[in-house]
Amino acid sequence: MSPWLGAWIAVVGALTVHAWVNTRLLRQPGRDSSFMEGKVSVLVPVRDEAHRIRPCLESLLAQEGVDVELIVLDDCSSDSTVDIVRELGIRVIAGAPLPAGWLGKPFACHQLATASHEPILVFVDADVVLHPTAVAQAVRLLEGVDLVSPYPRIITTGVGERLVQPLLQWSWLTFLPLRAMERSRRPSLAAAGGQFLAVRRSAYERAGGHAAVRDRVLDDIELARGIKRAGGRIALADGSTLARCHMYGSWAALREGYTKSLWASFGSGPGAAAVVAVLLVLYVLPVPVMLLGEGAWVAAAIVVYALGVLGRVVSARASAGRVVDALAHPVSIAVFAWLVARSFARRGRTTWKGRPV
Repeated sequence: MSPWLGAWIAVVGALTVHAWVNTRLLRQPGRDSSFMEGKVSVLVPVRDEAHRIRPCLESLLAQEGVDVELIVLDDCSSDSTVDIVRELGIRVIAGAPLPAGWLGKPFACHQLATASHEPILVFVDADVVLHPTAVAQAVRLLEGVDLVSPYPRIITTGVGERLVQPLLQWSWLTFLPLRAMERSRRPSLAAAGGQFLAVRRSAYERAGGHAAVRDRVLDDIELARGIKRAGGRIALADGSTLARCHMYGSWAALREGYTKSLWASFGSGPGAAAVVAVLLVLYVLPVPVMLLGEGAWVAAAIVVYALGVLGRVVSARASAGRVVDALAHPVSIAVFAWLVARSFARRGRTTWKGRPV
């Protein structure tokens, strides 16, 4: 067999093994159901979320095992979001006009943190529904770290969502060394999901809070990096039993959501092109080789495709995803590559919820 074919198989195989190892190392919520001392601030930024806010807030009102200070900030909604919040008897504060130099989500979170009083802050997005013990378990997962992101189970419905959304968990399980991320002081080695995130106020303030990431599209990851720069530690955790999140309700919403933010995931256009090229070679190239190649090339392509699918299966089983969707992994990567290209092409010309990004 050609050394190139051997290397192709070895790289994809190593990445799949790494994903499996990460699933063994991923922090898991405990089973301690005793009541926790102290109070926790649970903070929910909302803007035009009337179509999905009720299940989120009802799940927060049902939290057990911890005393919760629940605050919602309405960021100038134009629908009935505020009426729903008030109907549920939850404290809601009106967001101030967006200052120059700020993006909407960081400013909303900044105002919430300023309005809260407790030593631990838990940020929850409106598209998240929590298990009754989720907040208490998230706080317990903070042991030994300053920020933890218990990644929720991602709910997918349409074909586009099922193709693209599982790549979120797959990507960091496959490429991010979790234990090294927890131990390393390097800000570049960081990941976080803002849908459900717990942070110690002391570390949050040392890092400058959301004011330090006021103009960042990926404010969650930048906040995690800021925590590291300030000497803190961060961690990811399996939150699939604690929370579920339906981020996008249609292909159009998903396409626009990824378009506004994917460019910010990469250091530069050339860097993004290099990453996408590697992904295409590792995970998409096997398909045309299987169809058009011959001999050892076809055999190698079949092995590489199978290893890529196995990596997705590992990720799906660790995150309560759909295992069957792993079979379409090459298509998922191809669609992702298109979304990256679209994001860079439209950089500086996109809007989100009526605001430029």
